[in-house]
Amino acid sequence: MSDSQSSAEGSSTDQPRDTQVVADEPRNLIVLALFNVTLRFSWIFKTETVLIPRFMDVIDGSGFVRGFLPIFNRFGQSVVPLFLADRLRRAPLKRRVLQATSTLMGACFLSLAGLWYWLGEPVDGGAPSWMPVAFLMIYVMFFVISGMNQLALGTIQGKLIRANRRGRLMAISGVTGSVVSIILAWYLLQRWLEHPLQLPGSGYVLIFGFAGAGFVLAGLLTLPLREPTDNECPSTARSAKQAVTDAWEIFRHDHVFRRAAVVAMLFITVQFLFPHFQAFGRSKLAKGEEGFHLMLWVIAQNGAVGVFSWMSGVIADRYGNRLAIRIQVFLCTLTPLMAMFLISDFIVDGHKCFWLAFVFLGLVPVTMKTFVNYTLELTDPGKHARYVSTMSLCFAVPFILSPLIGKLIDVIGFQPIFLAISATIGLGGLLTFRMAEPRHSQN
Repeated sequence: MSDSQSSAEGSSTDQPRDTQVVADEPRNLIVLALFNVTLRFSWIFKTETVLIPRFMDVIDGSGFVRGFLPIFNRFGQSVVPLFLADRLRRAPLKRRVLQATSTLMGACFLSLAGLWYWLGEPVDGGAPSWMPVAFLMIYVMFFVISGMNQLALGTIQGKLIRANRRGRLMAISGVTGSVVSIILAWYLLQRWLEHPLQLPGSGYVLIFGFAGAGFVLAGLLTLPLREPTDNECPSTARSAKQAVTDAWEIFRHDHVFRRAAVVAMLFITVQFLFPHFQAFGRSKLAKGEEGFHLMLWVIAQNGAVGVFSWMSGVIADRYGNRLAIRIQVFLCTLTPLMAMFLISDFIVDGHKCFWLAFVFLGLVPVTMKTFVNYTLELTDPGKHARYVSTMSLCFAVPFILSPLIGKLIDVIGFQPIFLAISATIGLGGLLTFRMAEPRHSQN
């Protein structure tokens, strides 16, 4: 067995565990950055703000049905990991979980591409009546797996990357991922979106197929990680009831975590609007313009993720994650307001600049990662999985209202709902001044 293989499978007997982790950190940082980049450029071909809700509009165009997308998204990413966090904590090698879940995420979208290809060539709005149900089932399954994937990624980062290097990882991944994503979107996505239902030469078969293949590749990229084996994990597993009880105890007794969690719950309401942004923007577009603008919105959002990742990473490493979260949340309040302004009559042809709203949407995934990094600093590595899964659960709590938000948009329109969400996020920004900074001993 080679030295690298030995290091990847377990801790070295020649050096203490912590020393080995520090020595392997440069390699692991590069590997995790490559993993994140691959995950990013795969994800843009299923962007939650553009491509997935647009596909949902093709097979069922109601705001009420679109409103189920965020709740399924959050359920998979937040509730399910809560029950699996203890199993992950007891896994000797977390990278194996990361590899398996990445591969299964790819299988979901490859299956969806295959299903869409099998259907033939349905016309716009003419998909079979069972297609929305089938799509939502695959969508839920994907995010259940994705939730475990993100939990494993956060746990591995806590295990292998020191706190004052995690911002660097986020910056490198964000900038590089954005560059690669923009190039792929410009040369592939624009052409595939021109005739999104034409098969097999373009359209959603290739869009979803590309995403699935990218997730499988991301799983393979975890193989070079050097991770010491956890040999002292207890063999007893928690019940579902105990998992919920433990999460509640963390929220109830850790006041530092609780203050951050309240801010997170107010901030995450911006995701209520994710499936509705593209419908709002398309309301004033001519049909022939749609493909170009959808591509432009994807590029704007992903380019912004890179810029904001770099800026947030620098701020977090130098001044702490609390300041980065404060800036991010306040900037996120501008997202719904920007969308309303560009669609209003106050600016001529403002809808053609609707991509500016997607620039601010690029803050959302960056802010969620910053919350994870903040959470990792609140406890010791042995509790990372439970704390991260509890924060994920807090992200999920508001989403019981998501279908109602979609129905209200159908009834009263976009503007009142967008304004209310902006005010809610702004309240979260104010509450960041009650958050503690874990790196400051006086807090």
